[in-house]
Amino acid sequence: MIVQSAPVEIYRDPAVFAAERAEIFAKTWQFLGLESDVMRPGDYIAETLAGYPVVAVRDETGALKAFHNVCRHRAGPLVADASGRCNREFVCRYHGWRYAFDGRLKNATDFGPTDELDLSRLSLFPIRVETWRGFVFVNLDLDAAPLIETMRPLDARFGNRDDLSARVMDSHTVACNWKVYVEIGLEGYHLEGLHPGLEADVHGGRHEVRVDGDVAMHDIPADAEEPDSLWAWVWPNLELTLNRGVLCIEHIRPLSPDTTLLWHLYLHEPEDPGVDAAHFTSEQVTDEDASMCERVQANLDAGVYRGGPLSPAHEGAVAWFQSRVARLIQF
Repeated sequence: MIVQSAPVEIYRDPAVFAAERAEIFAKTWQFLGLESDVMRPGDYIAETLAGYPVVAVRDETGALKAFHNVCRHRAGPLVADASGRCNREFVCRYHGWRYAFDGRLKNATDFGPTDELDLSRLSLFPIRVETWRGFVFVNLDLDAAPLIETMRPLDARFGNRDDLSARVMDSHTVACNWKVYVEIGLEGYHLEGLHPGLEADVHGGRHEVRVDGDVAMHDIPADAEEPDSLWAWVWPNLELTLNRGVLCIEHIRPLSPDTTLLWHLYLHEPEDPGVDAAHFTSEQVTDEDASMCERVQANLDAGVYRGGPLSPAHEGAVAWFQSRVARLIQF
């Protein structure tokens, strides 16, 4: 049976974007950073994910704690940078309110008489934080299933990557809805036409995509020189690829209905001579994908296209993704 693509409005309507924030991004595990960046008490990492400012910190007992990066006074930020270190407590950048790393309000600094102020009711808003293979994830849903339930299909395939301790980071925005960019990665139908340079690369010919739970994986033919190459996508917006010994983490971060941030982290062995070539290839493919996605978004916005058939041979994962999004936001 031929499945039709999702309605155009799902990529354009601000109300859809608001529903996705509430029903998808506030209820799924979101990649935040590397555990190696939060090793000492007071170390923190912070990001804004789908409009939600969050921060994770290593407390005095060695545990990771995470909160909305929002003071309970007048919504000031607890930390201003993407990473750093706090000295024993969070201090709001706006009015100096002080919080313990367990979220308790310690001191409403210079507030005046506090007889009628119940400090116990003004703790930080907590969120879930867990780690997998040295990666830190957060989930705004306190009742969410454990992170391993999402990552289990990838767990056995991922292997030990502790040797990949060096890093390269970059990011750029793309003028398209986040789902447009996700969908180009969930099929190999476009590869030959859009990425001719990949035909000689390990990813050439990766046209079969398997969905297992929350993970989609391209079946990449084994190569004598690259036997452990990997391409995986984790619901709803994370890609992990391993090529030439370099692991690329791509976090697809929605900024608005028609703007998406592509955040890239490349992990590799120190002094690996192949990292530059792997980085160049990955960025070239990303640029080609991003350019096409921007053209697709412009065509969706033009008002002519109203939908089309999805290939049962190549776009099964796209159909699965579109159906899941529509079901969750009740579209």
